This record gives sequence, structure tokens and C-alpha cells, in this order.
Amino acid sequence: MSDSELSSRIAAGRAAVLAQTELLHREFGQARSDWKADGTRVTPVDIAISEGLFAELARQFPDDQYFSEELAHDGPPIPVSARYSWMLDPIDGTNNFALGIPHCAIALALMRDGDPIYGFVYDFARRQLIHGGPGYGVFDGERRTQLKSTELNGQSVIGFHSPYDKHYAPHAAILADRFKIRGLGTSTMHLAYVGAGLFDGVVDHNVKAWDIAAAVPLVKAVGGVVDYVTPAPFPMREFDLHMSRIFYVAGSPAAVATLKTALGVK
Repeated sequence: MSDSELSSRIAAGRAAVLAQTELLHREFGQARSDWKADGTRVTPVDIAISEGLFAELARQFPDDQYFSEELAHDGPPIPVSARYSWMLDPIDGTNNFALGIPHCAIALALMRDGDPIYGFVYDFARRQLIHGGPGYGVFDGERRTQLKSTELNGQSVIGFHSPYDKHYAPHAAILADRFKIRGLGTSTMHLAYVGAGLFDGVVDHNVKAWDIAAAVPLVKAVGGVVDYVTPAPFPMREFDLHMSRIFYVAGSPAAVATLKTALGVK
């Protein structure tokens, strides 16, 4: 694919995400909630963003594939067959959004052969679009970002999501003893903040591919590492709503090594 065709996708993805932000702000803290079979919350806004955003992209790129956490498909996994595809989490942090807590995001990833190459993350709390990918750099609004590369210490900020498997619960105590931990209720923002130079690292045991697809290229673009302890979800060969949860560590190469040593994981 030519550079111009790729550039047109990046421009379209940015515009498509920004076009949904007015709805996100208008319905914040007011949207009716339902609960899915897996126990996670969903609102009509999640559905509306998925439909509206993908309708606009599909109009421009009808041969691409489109995958969303809120995809109305509960059958077998869908093979990733197109050269270019898009992965969307329409509202990462739906619990926060529904309750009126401002830490949430629209997260869209452009993938090539199943591998995220450019990410768009709308940070609701700061009303800022973080976007970028390898070869492009990362922009937090208009500001070009850099990875925090200082050695981890007691002032380092580490994003941490409560583990689904309580076997990993002791990791919280280890991290809290050595660093400053933050649990914002949105996995996308934890990883995006590494790419934006705001967090030093992330430890997460409790995500699926759509939670991190948009933020992975942000971290890689600034020289960071996303190190999977469980099998790597990318390149994605099939989209499966029932995929296993992912355990990963992210940050600078040195930060990832320090975190993995502290947690005793390989």
C-alpha cells in the first residue's frame, strides 16, 4: 500500500474518533447501563460510537475489516483476512463513563496484517487526542511526546489494573511498596500514558486485545516495550470476543526489566 493510502487511513481514523467526542461528552454520566453476559457494563453510547465510527470508515475503506468489543457477533472467531483492519474499544472505562468518573477513552487501532501500526486514543479527562505509531512518533494533542526513560525509583508512576486472577494479587503489594501506582479504571489510558510520557510503566493482568490495541503502537513509537507474559495477542489472526485475558508489562526496556524482576516473572 502506498504512503498516500496509509496517510489517508490515518487522517480518516483521527477524524472518525474526533467526530464521536461530542456524543461522549453529552452523555457522560447520564447513559443508561446494561450488563453483558461476561459481567461487563455496556451503554447505548458504546453501540452508537461503534456504529457511527465504523460506518464512516467503511464508507471510505470498504475492503478493510472492522472489529469492536461491542460487535454484535457471538459466534465463532472471525479470521483476520484483510490486509488492513481496525480494532475499536468505543468506550474503554465504561464503568467510569456511566458513573460520571472522567477517566475513559475512545480507543481505535489501525492494524496491518493483524498488527497494530497506528493508534488513536481520545483521553476524555483531558479532552485530548493521543495518536501515533512507529515511524510517525506520538502526539499528545499538538505536543510530540517522549518516553520516560529514567531509572525506576520510589517516585515512578506505574499503571496497575486489579487482576482478574487473584493469584496475581500479591503483585499489587510489591508495586505499591516500591513505586507510586495508579488505577484509573481504563486499561487503554494506562498504556497510552506510557506512550505520552506521563507514566513510567504498566503492569496489567486483566485486558483483552481491544483494551490495548490502540495504545501498543504509541508505546512502540517512542522506543518503549510491551512485553507479554501470556501469549502475545498480536499479530491477531482472529477476532474472538471470548479470548483469554492478557498479562503484560510495558515501559522503557530498562523499566520492563526492573518490573519483571520485582514481580518474579519471565
